[in-house]
Amino acid sequence: MCKFCDTRVKAPADTGGTAAPRVSAGLMPAGIGQPGRKTLIRGGHVLSMDADVGNFAKGDVLIEGSKILAVGAQIDAGDAAVIDATGHVVMPGFIDTHHHQFETALRSLLSDAILVNDGRPESTANYYEWMLQKFSVLYRPQDVYISELFGGIAQIDAGVTTVMDVSQIHHSPEHTDAAISALRDTGRRAVLGYFEGWGDAAKYPGDARRVKAEHFASDDQLLTMIMGGEIYLPFHEEAWAIGRELNIPIALHVVGTFGMQPTFDGLAAAGKFGPDNIFIHMTGMSEMAWQAAADAGSHISLSVPIEMQMRHGEPPLQKALDMGMQPSLSTDVECTMTADMFTQMRSTVTLQRMIANEKALRGEDYPKLLSALDVIRFATVEGAKGLKLDHKTGTLTPGKEADVILLDATALNVAPLNHVPGAVVTLMERSNVSTVICAGVVRKWQGAVLGHDIAKLRAELEASRDYLFEAANVEQDLFRA
Repeated sequence: MCKFCDTRVKAPADTGGTAAPRVSAGLMPAGIGQPGRKTLIRGGHVLSMDADVGNFAKGDVLIEGSKILAVGAQIDAGDAAVIDATGHVVMPGFIDTHHHQFETALRSLLSDAILVNDGRPESTANYYEWMLQKFSVLYRPQDVYISELFGGIAQIDAGVTTVMDVSQIHHSPEHTDAAISALRDTGRRAVLGYFEGWGDAAKYPGDARRVKAEHFASDDQLLTMIMGGEIYLPFHEEAWAIGRELNIPIALHVVGTFGMQPTFDGLAAAGKFGPDNIFIHMTGMSEMAWQAAADAGSHISLSVPIEMQMRHGEPPLQKALDMGMQPSLSTDVECTMTADMFTQMRSTVTLQRMIANEKALRGEDYPKLLSALDVIRFATVEGAKGLKLDHKTGTLTPGKEADVILLDATALNVAPLNHVPGAVVTLMERSNVSTVICAGVVRKWQGAVLGHDIAKLRAELEASRDYLFEAANVEQDLFRA
């Protein structure tokens, strides 16, 4: 029983009130994910994302407990449980390096919004004033919990097996503990982004020491921790120092819209950047700061659809590539756009190719066109590297954790299958995610999310939404212009 709500986390065999799967979840082989139990994912189109392992038009993946044992064309696994992957792409789960999951209750509220009010009537409901000043300050621990949990389950449904949750909602230690409880109850790999909170009870950044000691003392678990180090806060130097004291990565939004360039330039000039830094968005920054980030081995997380939609600035995708930096992809805010990685991959590849193709049509030199495989790499391998989890996940490599997804290539929107990476990026969507395995445990089986009473959780999310609207004195209007 969770102390933040009356939600009971059910056994994985429960379909939880979701839509009926094509094949009954009751047919799932027993014991998958248990220590010592072997599971063979057989006969799929295996996209390993590991050059040393290779890809297989028809291949097998063998799992024991939480780990990948072998990947090959045909594996003799004796009495292993068998998952028939015929007609499915078998690949690593997607990795989202920046998602504000606490905003799930406010999905689509700011679909037309930009970041900051520019004085036009259509910008009255903007992200800074509405989300950060009007709504987020009102969250209770139970509101944090249900949004975090529901948002995480929804991403499992979309094949996202790892997330960095950027929870700028740490108004008290109780809020922090609620977020961690939700991440744990979701059942997938997650990184708590310990960012700021507001109000007299907020203990950021110093409470990071307690959080690390109580919840993240061991690296041998699904949950890890990253320190938020926003440079728009007056105490960012303390946050960075604590992050390095605790030996955890330091993440921050870097957005020219908010006038961050001078502070960012100062940190660059002072040699403060390191391989432990994750710079989110990275719009509007100077050439000097870009070079410093590249030289330091810092990581770039891009949210291409959001950056285009909300006026962060042009997504610096080509700039990162020109600097030799391989970015990861992140979904950012569901108050504005969906949190699936298919949207991210398609937006990324089409943006880069649009820019390059325009140069080609003008007769100018143009950069190498991104491929479908490139953006899949951004959504898997590079995400794992950015979160310092590439020793555990991001590829189908023997010895790594079994974070595996099966994507239905026999579906109406994909068949006939002619090119695996192309189908994943240019044709597929959430509905093609058939089965999701996190650290060897099946979290979605043949179309049905397991382990949660979705109808009950939806009602709790709606109740939280209703409270937030009432507390913010905002009328609920389903057709708000």
